[in-house]
Amino acid sequence: MTTSSPTTLALDGASIDGGLYTDVTDFARHTHWLNGAAAAYSSVGMGLFVVFLLAAWWGARRQRDSTMAAVLATPFAVVFAYVVNSGIKDVFQEPRPCRALPHDFLIEACPPVDDYAFPSNHTTVAFAFAVALLMVSRWLGSVALLAAVVMGASRVYVGAHYPHDVAVGAFVGSLVSLIVVLLAYRFCTPLVQRLRGGALRPLLVAQPS
Repeated sequence: MTTSSPTTLALDGASIDGGLYTDVTDFARHTHWLNGAAAAYSSVGMGLFVVFLLAAWWGARRQRDSTMAAVLATPFAVVFAYVVNSGIKDVFQEPRPCRALPHDFLIEACPPVDDYAFPSNHTTVAFAFAVALLMVSRWLGSVALLAAVVMGASRVYVGAHYPHDVAVGAFVGSLVSLIVVLLAYRFCTPLVQRLRGGALRPLLVAQPS
């Protein structure tokens, strides 16, 4: 059992929405036809967001300097959101639901004891990507946002997280990404303008056909 310290809160996630978590995992128990797809997407679906980012970069080569600045800021927003989220995990140290509710149905193997649940890293990263991409392209960002919602839902479905882990992860990823990309709009657009006139021009500007 995880013990609390002066710097941690040892959050009891089961007391928050353990019943809802059980409802979702019971649904997973009775939908075996969906288990494989959900597990696969939950594990490797993050690669889809990288594809979205590459598509955003390709399109931004024909757009304004500020749009390219937002695209280039997206990886930094994602990494920063992950770091912030990991710090929150270390503060709250919420045990995974598979440890608090060991008899509930699981698709994904129970992680180590020191791999905490709150908030969900997968969801944080997915929403960080989605919010940044929304600021680049409404259409592409909407698709990414839908994919992020599915990612969050899949993390509960496979038994890795409580619903509140996902909800807070979505908030953290969205907020951090929004701040980073807005700062990029404000302070990095002139830098992108200069880079587009230099050696990196082929990567930042679409070449005439």
